[in-house]
Amino acid sequence: MVSKADADSDSTSNFKTLYSNVLPNNNRTSIYFISSASAQIFTDMVLCPFEAIKVRVQTQPMFAKGLLDGFPKVNRNEGLAGFHMGLFPLWCRNLPFSMVMFSTFEQLVEFVYQNIIEKRKQDCSKAQQLGVTCLAGYTAGALGTLISDPADVVVSSHYNNKAKNVLQAVRNIGFVGLFTRSLPVRITISPTSGGVQKLVDATKVSV
Repeated sequence: MVSKADADSDSTSNFKTLYSNVLPNNNRTSIYFISSASAQIFTDMVLCPFEAIKVRVQTQPMFAKGLLDGFPKVNRNEGLAGFHMGLFPLWCRNLPFSMVMFSTFEQLVEFVYQNIIEKRKQDCSKAQQLGVTCLAGYTAGALGTLISDPADVVVSSHYNNKAKNVLQAVRNIGFVGLFTRSLPVRITISPTSGGVQKLVDATKVSV
């Protein structure tokens, strides 16, 4: 089964190649942003129904045990719209995260090779390449998490029926809560996931 991280990574790489060919004169930062945003938009459209069930199960213990009983319950109570009602908040969370993480990762890798190691990537050992990948992946994940955390809090509140829309969720949570409610947990998990994913990508290429 293909994970969300694998889907995001593969899709972003495909869009990166596409936009690099179509927009050869654009700077790389723009291509990184556009590529990651395009990949995330399509990925979220596909995964939004699963996210809807996952968040409800996590925040409402009595809602369902998992996907098998969660899907029929949402369909019965809310119809098809219930599976995608959180798509916009999901985009607000995932688009900034993916755009910042992917762009930061690519630019940080280039910076390390050019200014710190002062060697081309292909001239470095496998251990050096993996070290650069881990460092860049964790740093990019941490920055992306910091940027996207407010939207993550809003998504959870929205799915938990604590707010009817995004504006009401923001008012209920408060400005400080947007940046502090889930940040300690996400700042520990998300950067690590980002670093591991980049490590996996590098390992797949080197094998």
